[in-house]
Amino acid sequence: MPKILDIPVPDLTGKHALVTGASDGVGFEIAARLARAGADILMPVRNTQKGEAAAALIRERTPDAVIRVLPLDLSSLESVAALAEQVSGEGRPIDILIANAGVMNPPTRQLSADGFELQLATNHLGHFALVARLLPLLREGRAHVTSQVSIAADQGAVNWDDLNWEHGYDPMKAYSSSKIAFGLFAMELQRRSDAAGWGIRSNLSHPGITPTNLLSAQPGMGRPDDTTAVKVIRTLSRLGILVGTPSSAALSAVYAATSPNAQGGHLYGPRGPRHLGGLPAEQPVYSRLRSEADARRTWELSEQSTGVRVPA
Repeated sequence: MPKILDIPVPDLTGKHALVTGASDGVGFEIAARLARAGADILMPVRNTQKGEAAAALIRERTPDAVIRVLPLDLSSLESVAALAEQVSGEGRPIDILIANAGVMNPPTRQLSADGFELQLATNHLGHFALVARLLPLLREGRAHVTSQVSIAADQGAVNWDDLNWEHGYDPMKAYSSSKIAFGLFAMELQRRSDAAGWGIRSNLSHPGITPTNLLSAQPGMGRPDDTTAVKVIRTLSRLGILVGTPSSAALSAVYAATSPNAQGGHLYGPRGPRHLGGLPAEQPVYSRLRSEADARRTWELSEQSTGVRVPA
């Protein structure tokens, strides 16, 4: 059996934390750990019934947890705008935002409601639009914004000439492209915060490898059965071999978002062999995420694609 891992987390009483993708898997464990440290949790989720069940389970673990579930489909810019309008209208500053939600490897090319390749839309553009629309609340809270990338961001490249993969769609390459774009955005957010004095700390985390629903059966994405990869990962995780569990994989994002030692513009992930599992530690920023020119290009393309522009 895998050893249960944990890290010290500062007292977050009174802090307002927004976690995307918190209805299951790593996101659920992130929200649960922040709630245990005292944070008030906002869980925007695509399936609110599933989200309410997850919130109830967190309350079982932490009876005094304050959790709110709201609807959000990150692949829909209309849904992102609706959530941001509601949260902004309430006016409460956001202290922590962990952009964790994502989709991975639809076997066939799928488009979002706005006409974007689904992984690009969900993993990157939706989060870009969410952060951009919530920027006043993030600035007021001097927020820690942690963007959950993937070891897939250390391979492949942004498909600049065909961002929507109209030609030669490859599920894994499209996933890597979306995660690299997302990581470049997070790095640019830190640069712009520094330049404009926003007070936002933006950094990166990755969970290593762990059994979650990213590769599970999802008929809505054209995947009727679990992939072979997720079956192998589940077995290794259950035996405590090499890869992590959802609770241990959550710790990198929790550390990046809450530790006083975590810095903006840095990457945090598991310290175990090949960074697949284990306790979190700082790691070199992936080479594909270091180009300032690529980061600016990503930001500008994201503004054009989403129609959400961020004033300097």
